[in-house]
Amino acid sequence: MTAQDFTIAAGADRITVRYEPATTATGAPLFVLAHGAGGHMSDRGMNALAALLRDCGLDVARFDFPYRARGSRRPDPMPRLAECIAAVATTVAADVGATRLIIGGRSMGGRAASMLAADGFACDRLLLLAYPLHPAGEPAKLRDAHLSGIAVPVLCFNGTRDSLCRRDLMDAVVARVGGNFRMHWLEGADHSFHVTQSSGRTDADVLDEIGTATRAWLAD
Repeated sequence: MTAQDFTIAAGADRITVRYEPATTATGAPLFVLAHGAGGHMSDRGMNALAALLRDCGLDVARFDFPYRARGSRRPDPMPRLAECIAAVATTVAADVGATRLIIGGRSMGGRAASMLAADGFACDRLLLLAYPLHPAGEPAKLRDAHLSGIAVPVLCFNGTRDSLCRRDLMDAVVARVGGNFRMHWLEGADHSFHVTQSSGRTDADVLDEIGTATRAWLAD
């Protein structure tokens, strides 16, 4: 398969999907990569992640949620977001003949995918990037109730400076949700996976770390 854009139906909406095959393999798993609340499928972070994950041996499909395609910054309700991920995953997997499916995404997109997986949507793995465990400044409002219902292997990346995922709270969640949930902390990274100059690391170093850990997880 070659890179292509196509449009699918998701309820009353039409969603444009960008499909790009893995750069290092054929017959690769398909990863449906959903964007975060303030982003879109072609923002800088999504472009970098898509390129990285393609190099890790994943076919990548990304798309704009309906609210973003309408030009709004107000996200659709969470059930609608999950419905859109399911529509993209089901349609693209059938179109490209994918035999293995991974769903996930950045922040809000990853949260929607995790809720879909917890509801039993058929997928092989779940890949979360900057999971938003709680709203910024509101650590008591945890978004963890559904995580124990996920049966497939999970890999979750968060930065140690992420204002939406306090490390001690996330570690406590992971300790009780099950052995299928693998947490990887990115030292010094914030919610956007940026690091400060004083950390002695670069954003490229963070992406390299994500790539190394993802390859190891896929090989398990």
